[in-house]
Parts: sequence; structure tokens; C-alpha cells
Amino acid sequence: MRPRILILAPLAYLWLPIGVGSVAAASLPNVVLISVDTLRADRVSSYGHDRRTSPRIDELLAAGVRFAQARTPVPLTGPAMASVMTSLQPHEHGATRNGIRVRPNLVAFTDYLSRRGYDTTAFVGNWTLKPELSGLQEYFGLYETILSRKRWFGLAKSEATADDISVAALEWLEERPAESRRRPFLLWVHYVEPHAPYQLQRDFLEQIGLKASGSVLSAKKRYDSEVAFVDHRIGRFLDDIGEMIDLDQTLVIFVSDHGESLGEHGYWGHGRHLYEVTLHVPMGIVWPQRIAARTVEAPASILDIGPTLLGLVGLPVPDHFQGFDWTEVVTRSAQPPVNRVTWHQAHKASVQPKENIEKLRRRGLLEVGKVEQGRKEIFKVGTARMRAFDLLQDRAEKRNLMDDGDRPSSEIRAWLETLQQALEQADELPPPSLSDEDIAALRALGYID
Repeated sequence: MRPRILILAPLAYLWLPIGVGSVAAASLPNVVLISVDTLRADRVSSYGHDRRTSPRIDELLAAGVRFAQARTPVPLTGPAMASVMTSLQPHEHGATRNGIRVRPNLVAFTDYLSRRGYDTTAFVGNWTLKPELSGLQEYFGLYETILSRKRWFGLAKSEATADDISVAALEWLEERPAESRRRPFLLWVHYVEPHAPYQLQRDFLEQIGLKASGSVLSAKKRYDSEVAFVDHRIGRFLDDIGEMIDLDQTLVIFVSDHGESLGEHGYWGHGRHLYEVTLHVPMGIVWPQRIAARTVEAPASILDIGPTLLGLVGLPVPDHFQGFDWTEVVTRSAQPPVNRVTWHQAHKASVQPKENIEKLRRRGLLEVGKVEQGRKEIFKVGTARMRAFDLLQDRAEKRNLMDDGDRPSSEIRAWLETLQQALEQADELPPPSLSDEDIAALRALGYID
């Protein structure tokens, strides 16, 4: 038996507006949200990688809208997925670090779907998404954390295998009661691979053009093998779910929470910096009955998932959502926002054991940044150092366009002030509490030194 943490959320948010009255529950599509942990865009074949790491993901994205320039607002799993659900920046939803829950009583896009008759279900395989640590269970009727595997040398089982996530989701779908089958559903599955320590998936070496040998393969090659592994499992999941429902009438969303630095800029991992390797993520929306296949080059964000999903199914988008509703663009009736500015923030990875809880969020802020018309600006809070990069000519961000001593722009200063004020207010909320088991699991995942 795989370890599970099962949460049944009470019916909530009955005050939410019903919205478009002409949208009947019977006409609403099923929605499948597939998220992959730590998957950087440039290790996906359709985003330019020279290895065949992702044939099934590429096939999926080719059937719908692929966002070529999608980014996460924050390169950490818990904060990023909270931003997906709430369409709020981390300083607004409060979950700025792994181990800190979202603010209470926020409204997620799933709440609007529930009000329209959707069953909302999640199967997640990362310890940081546990209810006690993330608070995301509030946004689902059924929320299941599956913990079946150890990472590193940790004593705790802190994550799931891709197979366990798929099996749990398929079992739920197959076992839905007859009365539930008359309602549409939203199903979220979160796969952990290729999270560190990048286990070698030997069955996929030939596919990505590598040969198994007696020598130990580099971390980058092991990472690619993990991408190929999870790609295969996602493909098989889609094949299996296609035997139960009509995928042509299903809205499928694919996204990564953040990328991963594989030694670039002298850094391994994610969370502490705002370089492209951790911000740039693959993202796409597939709905064959409504959306024509195309690639969108305009800036996008994982914050856009909630607004766009609500827009596509004909429900109102809340004014406080920070993401962009792509509905009119992807249905070919409007031009994409090519001059859009996206804003980003980096925080300490996790709450640390015995950490001073005073100003826990504000003191955890490391970097702030923005991307505008191919130019990225990053301000490092601790050293007050500015960096800027021309992403159109220097995707690897090797040439800093700023000199030592250059001051941040007025926009960056205003963004920093906004964040600091919001983080100080959020620190008035009850502090997080980590058990010894939580600390062991987060250490095994590399979030605690």
C-alpha cells in the first residue's frame, strides 16, 4: 500500500457568483491539469533541446497552444503551485517559502469550478504540497498526497513515483459513482520527476542518444533521463485516461512549477535566483473542440492558468486575479500582449529548523525581477546588486548589462517596496509549524541545509 494523506474538503464558497447562466454543467468540459516538478523549458525537445527527451509532451503541446515564453513568478514548488491556484503572486497569497501555508479564505479558480458543478480532485507527489505545509487542500473536494519513495538518504518517504500518481488518478476516475459521472471534473496530477537527485533511468538512455556504460553519467544526463522517464509516464497516463473519457472533448493543461539550475552561474537547484533556467517553463493548453494548434511567443505566466481556464469554459474571471486570460487570443479573436511585463521573486527555499519566526517572510526575500520586451532586470536584496540581461541575444544570461553601483529602476524599487510591505503584513499571520518528520523530508528534498 502506498502511503496517502487524504483530505476531504467541505463544500465552501457558496457565495461565489454562478456567472454565465447559459453555461450548463452538461456542456462544460472535463479538465486535466498535469504539472511536472522542476522541469525547465530548454530540456524539453519542443523548446529546443537537442535530445529526444519529451516525445509525448511534445505531441500533447502540438495539439493545442504552446506558450514559448512562459515563466513562473517564483522558482519554488509550494509558492508556485499556490500561485497557479489563486492567480496571485507569492507576497499576496502568503506562501512565499516551502513550509508556509497560503493565507486563509483565499479564492482559487477551483472554487469557481466547484460552484458550477465540477468535482475537483488532486493527486500530488511532493512533500511540500502536503496540506499541513501548503494549505492547498482548501481548494479541492478531494486532495490526496501520495508519499511512496525516499529521496537522497532521507529516512522519510517524501514523494511519489510517477506510476503511483497515475494509478491513483486512474483508480479515482474509474471508481467515480454513477451520480458523479454526470458532473464534469477537474483532475490535477503533480509528478515529481525530474526533481533532484536525478536518478538514472536506464531504459530511456537510447531514446535520448546516450549509452549506458560502467562510468557514472553526469547529473545533466541523468536529469535528461528523468525527463524522458516522466514524459513516457505522462504519455501512458493520457493513453489510459483516453480509454475512459473522450480526450477530444477534454481541456488539458500542461505546466511545470519551475525549472532547475544545472550548474549555470555556479548554482545547482532552484529557488534562490531568477535566472531563466529556473524561471522559464513549458506550458500549454489543449482543447481540440475549441482551440487550434499554434505557438504563442508573447510572454506568459503560470499565473494565467486560472483566468484562462475560467474564460475558456465561460465563467467570469475575478478582478483580483493577477494572471492574464488568454481566451480571446487562443481562440484567434485577439492579438497576444507582446509588450506584457512579468514580475518575479525569489525566496529562501524553506522554513529552517529553529529559525527566528520574526519577519519570516520578509527576511526570506532574496531577489526581485521583471522581464519586459526581452530584457530582464534582477535586484539582489542582500547586496543591493543589479543585473540586467538581453534575453533575445543572450539567453544564457552571461553578459550583465549593468555596472557595479548601478541603481535599480524606479519600477524595480516600487516592486521591491510593494513586496516588503505585503510580506511584513503577512508575517502577522500565525507562524508555520514543522514536525520532525517535515524537517527530515524537506532536508531529503534538498530544501534544508
